Amino acid sequence: MSRQLPVAGPAEVRAAAIRDLGADRGAVVGVVLVNGLASAAGLIGPWLLGRIIDTIQAGSGDVLSAVDRLAFGALVFTIVQTVLAWWALKIGYRFGERTAARVRERFLKRALALPPRVVDRLPFGDLIARGSTDASLVAMTLRSAVPEVLVAIVQALFLIIAVLILDPLLGLCGLVCLIGVGAAVRWYLRRARPAYLAVAASGAELADVVVSTAHGARTIELLGLEHRRTQATEAAITQARSARLGALWLRTVLFPWSEVSLALPVVGVLLVGGALYADGLVSLGVVVTATVYLRQLAGPLDTLMLWIEQLQGAGASYARVEGLADIPDEEPQLTANVQDVGADGDRIQVNSAHYSYTGARDVLHGINLFVQPGERLAIVGTSGAGKSTLARLLAGLDRPHTGSVTIGGTPVADLPPDHLREHVVLITQDHHVFGDTVRDNLRIARPNATDQEMYTALDAVGAAWFADLPNGLDAEVGHDTNLDGAGAQQLSLARVVLANPHTLILDEATAQLDPKTARQTEQSLAAVLRGRTVIAIAHRLQTAHDADRIAVMEAGELVELGTHNELVSAGRVYGKLWQAWHSGSKTPSPDDQLLADDHGGRIDTHLRRQVGDHIK
Repeated sequence: MSRQLPVAGPAEVRAAAIRDLGADRGAVVGVVLVNGLASAAGLIGPWLLGRIIDTIQAGSGDVLSAVDRLAFGALVFTIVQTVLAWWALKIGYRFGERTAARVRERFLKRALALPPRVVDRLPFGDLIARGSTDASLVAMTLRSAVPEVLVAIVQALFLIIAVLILDPLLGLCGLVCLIGVGAAVRWYLRRARPAYLAVAASGAELADVVVSTAHGARTIELLGLEHRRTQATEAAITQARSARLGALWLRTVLFPWSEVSLALPVVGVLLVGGALYADGLVSLGVVVTATVYLRQLAGPLDTLMLWIEQLQGAGASYARVEGLADIPDEEPQLTANVQDVGADGDRIQVNSAHYSYTGARDVLHGINLFVQPGERLAIVGTSGAGKSTLARLLAGLDRPHTGSVTIGGTPVADLPPDHLREHVVLITQDHHVFGDTVRDNLRIARPNATDQEMYTALDAVGAAWFADLPNGLDAEVGHDTNLDGAGAQQLSLARVVLANPHTLILDEATAQLDPKTARQTEQSLAAVLRGRTVIAIAHRLQTAHDADRIAVMEAGELVELGTHNELVSAGRVYGKLWQAWHSGSKTPSPDDQLLADDHGGRIDTHLRRQVGDHIK
């Protein structure tokens, strides 16, 4: 099973719920007060019904006129109760919508505030489930459950107080008969939280399996892992089904038990009230009124029982949504040293860097490297040599376990995201365009960018499609225009121009694109590279040939560093690879071929020509 994200404890969930209620306390107070008035009005009708019965039974005076007056009064108070109850629900539902929006916004802000190196290790299936399924369940509960539960609680309290005031003995009899309901709820609540957390966790695990399988579909197909992934999916489905059946079993016990228990107070009052009436201790009207009150009590209690079950699932989802706050952000505080980046120049320095993904075995071993401002460095090596891992350390996405990676003397991983973007940006084949305006998509890189600066950035990357947009920067992506792969990458590269970092790290920036899209992207990329320090993960040796220096990785170690001519003359790892690829005098080994071919990310001849013109 993949690592699960933190889940907030009961105390944290209660504190969050209290904050959400307190943020809109006026609406909460309004619901309670208006519904209290509605409940009070609802008590008058049954009381007047008892008076009607007693009046008819007494048979003295103008019985018909008295009954008419009492019946009219019952009708008026019933209408008043209906109007007030509708008003209370209206206030409650509006409160629920506002609170649901706050919960969603809080979750989104917490997710966006996580540093990239933390987000990169999160189980995305679990994160997606929390932001969609769990957040939706919490929102639905806040919209519906909170007002209905508050209404039901107020109504139940008013009815219990009314029957106790009407006749304490009959009231106590009714409350004693409710012990069965309390026992059923207590039994259920002791088992519900872990059951519903298991349901949510198994659903997240299933989502994670599906997402990871889809994301790695190509690798799975190449390695013939279809059967293994099918087994993993079926296991996740079985686990999710088992968890849901466990929660369903709790409901099959709770609801029948509670239905029987809710009928007992009416039965008990009728039996005890009948005996008291036979002995002349209470009037028939009192017995009828108490019976009606207790019969009405079944309504709010039944509502509470239904929502108790739903609230357990919502509570588990609330705990998962709030659990995002417990993810350690690992984000250091901004210090004077961070603000002084560049005091030693924009030089990137790697000193004795070791790194391990699991903590069990290092994948990088004592890397020592420096990159001068304006230099173009190519990092080459066979598959699994540690090239991309080193790129992540240089980009600040990961922190070395020992040693250091610094820019101008300041650790790269200590830079907050907004400062990091000003110094170094990692460009890969992955890019994301939001369903928003072009302006808002660009302002992600620099919120205070002017329109002219955005026009300049788009022009710099050759985004010719922008001139055809009807609304310019206000055009909505996905509505006014549907960008192809090249257009989306150009918009992403325009952000890099706005961020204006001094160093760019290229890792498969044009991999898996069709040739036409790749050529357009490479032309845009060449414009972005102009005048900057460039560190390129070179999957083609010709790319390395055009670089100022070449760093050769092998088994997590930096085994060679120098210019192309120096390394070829040395005749070691790089020299042998170059001779095998360039001269064709021998058949390259599988690892040589993987490095030399055009399979995993390339900068073709056109890009080399562009880069050579602008950087060398």
